[in-house]
Amino acid sequence: MGWEDELFVLFDDLEQQAEALYAAERDAEVADRSRAEYQQVSLAGRLMASLDSAVAVGIAGAGTVTGSLERVAADWLLLAAQEQDWVVRLDALTTVEGASVRAIPEVAWSPVARLGFGSALRRLSEAGERCVVHLRDGSRHDGTLRRVGQDFCELVTGEERRTLLLGFSAVAAVQSRR
Repeated sequence: MGWEDELFVLFDDLEQQAEALYAAERDAEVADRSRAEYQQVSLAGRLMASLDSAVAVGIAGAGTVTGSLERVAADWLLLAAQEQDWVVRLDALTTVEGASVRAIPEVAWSPVARLGFGSALRRLSEAGERCVVHLRDGSRHDGTLRRVGQDFCELVTGEERRTLLLGFSAVAAVQSRR
């Protein structure tokens, strides 16, 4: 082999090394971008992709509830479990099992999904059904939701018809009967 052939072999080898380095750099950059983009995924987005799926959710102060994920909004979800519906605040979730590996970005959500926790409670209040309000500290109160304010609700409890004001920040979930 002449010096020209050796030079071409050397250049080919250098080109292959450069391509391998570029591919390794590109793979690292793609992985880094993927991690950076995933930080934009919200819990609500993951749950939105899990609609109509069976999930088990751990709720602070209430334990684990298994059911069908019926509705998801920015700060709450509706879970149909046996003979009950559960309106659960997302920030009271401790675990979720059975969620989709996909996510749906908020821009693709229905306008109804933008309704807040208070809207879900207003529906229960209008229905006049008895419910159980589970607080994050583990306590629970049976009664009927009467009125719902901006960041609290009124629960009428017991035969003495006592009215409790419950701040949304203390509420983990509201369990209703179907």
